[in-house]
Amino acid sequence: MEETTFHPRTDFFALHQGVAAIREQIGKVIIGQHEMVDLLITGLLTQGHVLIEGVPGVAKTLTAKLMARCIDADFSRLQFTPDIMPADVLGTSVFNPETRNFEYKRGPVFSNLVLIDEINRAPAKTQAALFEVMEERQITNDGTSHPLPAPFMVVATQNPIEQEGTYRLPEAQLDRFLFKIEVKYPSLNEEITMLQSMHLFNGLSDLTTMVDKVVTASQVIEFQALVRKVHIEDKLLQYIAALTQETRVNASLYLGASPRASIAVMNCAKATAAMNNRDFVTPDDIVNMLPHVLRHRIMLTPEREMEGITTDEVIAQIVKAVEVPR
Repeated sequence: MEETTFHPRTDFFALHQGVAAIREQIGKVIIGQHEMVDLLITGLLTQGHVLIEGVPGVAKTLTAKLMARCIDADFSRLQFTPDIMPADVLGTSVFNPETRNFEYKRGPVFSNLVLIDEINRAPAKTQAALFEVMEERQITNDGTSHPLPAPFMVVATQNPIEQEGTYRLPEAQLDRFLFKIEVKYPSLNEEITMLQSMHLFNGLSDLTTMVDKVVTASQVIEFQALVRKVHIEDKLLQYIAALTQETRVNASLYLGASPRASIAVMNCAKATAAMNNRDFVTPDDIVNMLPHVLRHRIMLTPEREMEGITTDEVIAQIVKAVEVPR
């Protein structure tokens, strides 16, 4: 009798514990904003980059700094301004009088987690310098490619209401972000708790000192490999493709989502399953990730914009229109 081969299920306990530890540490300082924290962790696990949009003062920058603090890895912060140049981000060749040669001096982007504050304040030339960084995870200088360290993640913030002195991110740049997280105001109870906590902190200037390093860079790389092992059925892959395809034929949309969006939805659904200690993807994992992956990749028609319809509303309509696999 032929013996059947047994394939053991992947154990996500260590990943689940690591995610819980990061949530716990960030929760020491950040009240609420659980969705933003979970999406940042999802971006880290899927090797994706995250764009955080929200009005000033809703802890966009602080949350990113706290997550970097939780991980025992290199961190750098860049404040984008209208006069910042690509060399300020990527580095440049510097003449060494001793060797009489030009040597590449690496810029601050050579880090594991890079926080770019107010990314839309930099001109198009500097924004374009991030294309290779975010997609190919390398920098080409004078014909030589310099790989970026692993893990590598860009977290960028932008203010949606302030337009003076800003440069709108082009669609090609937006498409390189895994998520666009829209951060809302806290609830009344959350804001009361936040005020009470700040009172107890007694004027502590650097809140990042309150969190501990709970995950190493090598563990993050291991977790990323585990996420790729999460099982997803063919019918769910077809479901993702159908949802993305619907954005390209929807009458309310001028621009649909790219194939990169389909891959992003699949990877994020896998990460969601792993974070919940599951080795398989469910339709809910896909639906929950869809608005965050698609909202910055699709464009409304001028007529729908004038009517005040949002991209999230159109995405919700698409989810209702596409049959969920059984």
